[in-house]
Amino acid sequence: MSTSTAPWWRDAVIYQVYIRSFADGNGDGVGDIAGLRSRLPYLKWLGIDAIWINPWYASPMADHGYDVADFRRIDPLFGTVEEAEQLIEEAHRHGIRVIPDIVPNHTSDQHAWFRAALAAGPGSPERERYVFRAGRGPGGAQPPNDWVSSFGGPAWTRLPDGEWYLHLFAPEQPDLNWEHPEVRAEFESILRFWFSRGVDGFRIDVAHGLIKHPELPDLPPRPDTDGPRQHVDHPHWDRDEVHDIYRAWRRVADEFPGDRAFVAEAWADAPERLAAYVRQDGLHTAFNFDFLMSSWDAEDLRTVIDDSLAMLGAVGAPATWVLSNHDVVRHPSRYGRKVVRRWTVNEPYRPEGPLDLELGTRRARAAALLMLALPGGAYVYQGEELGLPEVEDLPESVLQDPVWERSGHTDRGRDGCRVPIPWSGSKAPYGFSPEGARAEPWLPQPESWAGLGVAGQTGDEDSMLELYRAALRLRREHPALGDGGLHWRDTPSGVLAFDRAPGFVCVVNLSAEPYRLPAHTSVLLASGPLEGGVLAPDRAAWLAV
Repeated sequence: MSTSTAPWWRDAVIYQVYIRSFADGNGDGVGDIAGLRSRLPYLKWLGIDAIWINPWYASPMADHGYDVADFRRIDPLFGTVEEAEQLIEEAHRHGIRVIPDIVPNHTSDQHAWFRAALAAGPGSPERERYVFRAGRGPGGAQPPNDWVSSFGGPAWTRLPDGEWYLHLFAPEQPDLNWEHPEVRAEFESILRFWFSRGVDGFRIDVAHGLIKHPELPDLPPRPDTDGPRQHVDHPHWDRDEVHDIYRAWRRVADEFPGDRAFVAEAWADAPERLAAYVRQDGLHTAFNFDFLMSSWDAEDLRTVIDDSLAMLGAVGAPATWVLSNHDVVRHPSRYGRKVVRRWTVNEPYRPEGPLDLELGTRRARAAALLMLALPGGAYVYQGEELGLPEVEDLPESVLQDPVWERSGHTDRGRDGCRVPIPWSGSKAPYGFSPEGARAEPWLPQPESWAGLGVAGQTGDEDSMLELYRAALRLRREHPALGDGGLHWRDTPSGVLAFDRAPGFVCVVNLSAEPYRLPAHTSVLLASGPLEGGVLAPDRAAWLAV
């Protein structure tokens, strides 16, 4: 059971703001700090506890801000440091905490350090801050190893002087050398810069990728996806030495008053590996991607929930739950297929069969009640509370994700989940930009969103928005919800039901048959209509005992 003395981050509901797609304050078609500030009253009304803001730092935007040129400046596209400070102050007045992104694995190729490294040449101290190596084969014409970029193609780019540099993402994002003391000192200084301006924590991008094997060996064989999950000693993902960095970061956070917190984006191949990031002297929380990648299957979900609570609880950390974010297909579209399989880092999500958005929305409503009833914290991706589906039919001419180009136009990338969200009105830009804006939204919004804006859903008890508002209000008010534990009930195959003390039950029907709700309970909230105390397939309900 949550208590008032527990740190806020143990059971917070954190709203993800993909800033360029949230709200456009100056009419240039791109979301910004001014737009976000104007929508703070909405976020307070919605009932969230904190906002996580995707990168807003100075950047050439090769990867929409994840290629940072200066961590102490705000990109002019979004605003200024002064505006960021005003946002933080205003958010705090609304009772909302602020968590910006930090991107420690790499910088932009326009960062002062990398430009100095290029100018200094092979063997220079400037190049030691990054990962430069000679090539293999005659004349060093082959990359130093067989590593591949997460965006497609090789993870190495050769310079005119013959050396190669590592980039696990785009060539415009050279990887830093975290064995170098200047790199560690610089990022601790960056953390202090923003902590002193009032931020309440950081979301750490690619938290599992900072340390590379010193010998840079070739990749190991891919694990057998059909067998039991086993940890693979990978040369650049989830290496044990990374935790020394985060122990130092925890000490930096503890220098400042209040409960400052980190959340790790750490892709680990087993729950116990994820738990290592959130030990008592390490980071505070980590995203639970196992939950996001689960199939729409009761047994699979229960296994993920049990494993997550057990492994994280063993180190005293809370679980976190997430259904969507800026890197994955929005979950109403994932759930809108008749078959929804578990997917992994090695075997990414691929849609199977035609999209039934009515089915996907029904399941998304049930999934929201499941997520918000589980012990720990939760993340809500902007527009999720509106029931926004993936925009799957963006014209190729507007695609901007570097994955599209790096994959040779075989992978459309992540733009479909990043389309600017609707606020009001019956036609684009749906209130995203101010009246008379000088530019259209940076990605086109579909006509089908006309009825999905905030204004259109407000007050409609059957809307996704009002379901989220009601769930978030009950989550704050009910003493059983938030941090704590759960107890499973015996149920037929395909049905999940658990108690949380005092007096709360969550039931989710993932089967194909109706399920009669338990006796001696009353309904607090349901994801859809109930008839005679029966829960239809793909529905969920919160009950009071």
